[in-house]
Amino acid sequence: MREAKEINVLLVDDETEFAETLAERLRLRAFNVTVASRAEEALAVLDSGTRPDVILLDLKMPGLDGLDALGEIRSRYPEVATIMLTGHGATETSMEGMRKGAFDYLLKPVDIGDLTAKIEQAAGKKTGGRQ
Repeated sequence: MREAKEINVLLVDDETEFAETLAERLRLRAFNVTVASRAEEALAVLDSGTRPDVILLDLKMPGLDGLDALGEIRSRYPEVATIMLTGHGATETSMEGMRKGAFDYLLKPVDIGDLTAKIEQAAGKKTGGRQ
């Protein structure tokens, strides 16, 4: 498993306060975090050449929603692991995300220990489990 300081995370969530708080909590655990407030912004970050190890992607956002964004990410950047976040408890929608290639999904508010474990698992899968 890779150390947190080597894992780059792109957090995509339109709830600014939630995103900034979560980003800070992840940074305190030595993750490198970039925040995007919309799916379109996240795609622009990816298009610019930035390749996070893991994307944390909110399901419900204005404009391009999480499921549509996941489809774009998976088709254009299949090597990037994506974890869906939802505050709406929509199991059916979350399962649709899994069918579309999400690594996993977590319900908000997310337990930071669970989230960091999932990020590390997703980053490990991306690298083939290398340390």
